[in-house]
Amino acid sequence: MSGRVEAVCVSGAELLPLPDRRPNRSGIDKKPVEGIVAVGELGLDGDVQVNRKYHGGEGQAVYAYAQEDADWWAAELDLELPPGRFGENLRTTGLDLTGAVLGERWQVGTAVFQVTAPRIPCANFARFWGVDQLVKRFTAHGASGAYLRVLTPGEIGAGDEVRVVHRPDHGVTTGLVFRATTTQKSKLPELAPALAYLPVKDQPTVAAKIERRLASRA
Repeated sequence: MSGRVEAVCVSGAELLPLPDRRPNRSGIDKKPVEGIVAVGELGLDGDVQVNRKYHGGEGQAVYAYAQEDADWWAAELDLELPPGRFGENLRTTGLDLTGAVLGERWQVGTAVFQVTAPRIPCANFARFWGVDQLVKRFTAHGASGAYLRVLTPGEIGAGDEVRVVHRPDHGVTTGLVFRATTTQKSKLPELAPALAYLPVKDQPTVAAKIERRLASRA
């Protein structure tokens, strides 16, 4: 299984101002960069993650979004959606990111990544695009992209192959996690086999939600 990196994107100094919110800026506005980009344990060189409570950290170091899903949105909204417009670090082709399994490992350049979670849309995303009810529409469509943990730091660049070098057999996909935590909470117990692959900061919260759902069935 393999795909390709179409673009590598970072926020650099181009932070989205949020004058009526705290924090008052966001790193969602990312732009493609040329050449080789260093990958550290907490993300790409030059990328800024302002609010690491919700974005960034060990389990959300890098965010990938598929060109195929971007094309769907471009047609749906009649918008130009170049790489970086989803706040993604990696714009990919040839990979079904909604079907990516939590814990699967990607070799990209000299770096190794691990799929950890879907991206849950926030108000800053809607504000960035200026589209009414974007969070609701994004949630209903369900093509969330994939957050990645950095297992092996290295270097990557546009044009690199994305090779899925390992895929666990539990079958819990980013799409299932997204639905279970947003629109279909009855599916929460199905996430239990993949709990250890989620971002560490999210594991206790999701585990508690699973326990409550199971208790409600007893």
